[in-house]
Amino acid sequence: MPEPMNDVLDPDGSHKPEGIDDSQQDSIQTILQKVIVAHQQAISLLQQTEMAYGRLIPRQLLTLLERKSIVDVKLGDQVERKLTIMFSDIRNFTPLSESMTPAENFEFINSYLSQMEPVISKHRGIIDKYMGDAIMALFTHGADDALSGAIAMLEKLGHYNAGRDRAGYLPTQIGIGLNTGLVMIGTVGGANRMDSTVIGDAVNLTSRIEEATKIYHVPLLISQNTLNDLNDPAKYDIRFLDRIRVKGKTQPLSVYEIFNSDPAELKNSKRASFLQFEQAIACYHMEEIQRAKELLGHCVEIAPKDIPAHIYLDRCEEYLATGQHYGTGELNNPLEWRGEFHIGIGKIDLANKRLFEEINLFITTVGKGDARAFLDIFAFLADHTQQSFKDEAALMRQYNYPFFDSHQQEHRRLIENFTALKDEAETRSSDPLYLSFRTQLLLLNWFSGHIAKSDRHMGRYLLSRHVE
Repeated sequence: MPEPMNDVLDPDGSHKPEGIDDSQQDSIQTILQKVIVAHQQAISLLQQTEMAYGRLIPRQLLTLLERKSIVDVKLGDQVERKLTIMFSDIRNFTPLSESMTPAENFEFINSYLSQMEPVISKHRGIIDKYMGDAIMALFTHGADDALSGAIAMLEKLGHYNAGRDRAGYLPTQIGIGLNTGLVMIGTVGGANRMDSTVIGDAVNLTSRIEEATKIYHVPLLISQNTLNDLNDPAKYDIRFLDRIRVKGKTQPLSVYEIFNSDPAELKNSKRASFLQFEQAIACYHMEEIQRAKELLGHCVEIAPKDIPAHIYLDRCEEYLATGQHYGTGELNNPLEWRGEFHIGIGKIDLANKRLFEEINLFITTVGKGDARAFLDIFAFLADHTQQSFKDEAALMRQYNYPFFDSHQQEHRRLIENFTALKDEAETRSSDPLYLSFRTQLLLLNWFSGHIAKSDRHMGRYLLSRHVE
């Protein structure tokens, strides 16, 4: 048998196995050094690859999917979240692109997107995807991030357009739509190609809201859902714009204009005509057309560049000429109970049906000019929220409903809004027609935004736990 090698001491004090000469020792050290370098290079390449994938699939999305790395993501991964979705789009991009070569198109789009991406990221937004000149982004920390981010994007666009003007190019205009709701975030595709995506009714509504910016010629619209999710709506310049019917949906949606980013002169004139504008819109929807026309006439005198005011003024003229009314037909008309209001939990359904009956009674009574209708509906709402919201909160706590906080936020916002209206009714500080419009709008938004969506979602969750 060969004798085992014993360690011997080198002249420099280090140890080497007996029987290995200096040249062999150097060779081993060289190999080890190469292995270490190769290992470091492999780690560096993996880190670079991870960063590169991070530009395709944002790390924030991995966090939402509860995955540490891109390699952990699997087809079918999904998670439900409440968030605010943003859609933005360049106005009239098709005719603009037709005047450019394909290379110029790419250069223009990347120039524009490179301006918007840092703004969205700064406001904790996640860019889900680019769709040509359009951006879809997600905001998981609340509607305020999304709205302040949208306003900042429009401000950034102003600086960008100043640079385009100096270079001799036409300015770029964009439209932004925001909506808030529950969505599923996950991966779709096949074995060889998959992608991350966000699916839900809230996403489709956001796209429709962005499209509506083109109808009203305003850069930024938000839904009633996003308005209710704001911590302090008074921080922003917000005015009700319209109730719109969305393709494929039975319930109309309220949309609101945010005009913080308007040029200073236009913004200040809109502020000056704010009350008259909202009263005019109320009159139009309540079909007091002549009065609406008079108020809108004052609005355009104060704010000549207020395009929505001109649009409504044109609608008044058309109504007076043809009888055509661009409204949803809900106001001052009894509501019809729909299947989407039914959630399957007896106690909650009973309370919602009772509210439904009171709304119809209010509409009938106030339509007859009975001022007591306001006091009656507000008194009922106080009792309703006291008991019904308490019952819902108890069930959500008992069964650990995952969206308890956001559901409670919607409850609190309703209480705040109807309390403000109640104070106006008691002090008689508002015109009865204007007050009636805002009260009906509040209740319509509550049924279409909360009962038909949030309550139904909560109901499905409770039913899955066999609550009746």
